[in-house]
Amino acid sequence: MTIAYLPGPPDDMPLYEPWAGEPEVLAEAAEAGRRAAAWIRSLPAPPAPSSVGTWLAVTLPGVVEAATASLDPAQCDRMGPDGRLIEGTAGVDAGTTSALAIVPCVLSDADWLTPDQHLRLLAVASVITGIARLLADDPGTAILHGQVTRMCATLDHATRPDTPGLAPEFEQVL
Repeated sequence: MTIAYLPGPPDDMPLYEPWAGEPEVLAEAAEAGRRAAAWIRSLPAPPAPSSVGTWLAVTLPGVVEAATASLDPAQCDRMGPDGRLIEGTAGVDAGTTSALAIVPCVLSDADWLTPDQHLRLLAVASVITGIARLLADDPGTAILHGQVTRMCATLDHATRPDTPGLAPEFEQVL
């Protein structure tokens, strides 16, 4: 029996070079994630202990912090040695991405939270997922053109304690 090994990456493959301003942008994202996690922890607890309440108070803030702290533009979409596309993760692992994806489902059981708080939690999950996707798809554009910075500003706005609530006509709909 003959064993044929697939060729590895070429030795002349260029190493990842950070983009101008990358450390500052990643530090800004990590700090925005810490602020968002602190806001999530400050949300009211359910009237009776529940698994959803624990998930929202403990697990989700940890996921938010982990996602924003682990962002890595070097883990972007690229071509593998065999010519196939390797989809990047921007440093956010599959478990973290999955936890952010279930936020809408969990909120249906968080009836003690206001519609405004539901929307803000959805915004947090969406923005963090969006930042990771931007960095995975095109890190240069996301960093150099301020897309990550704008997404962090959106995250800060969604979790700011003094942000006014929904207009009354929208609260009636929800």
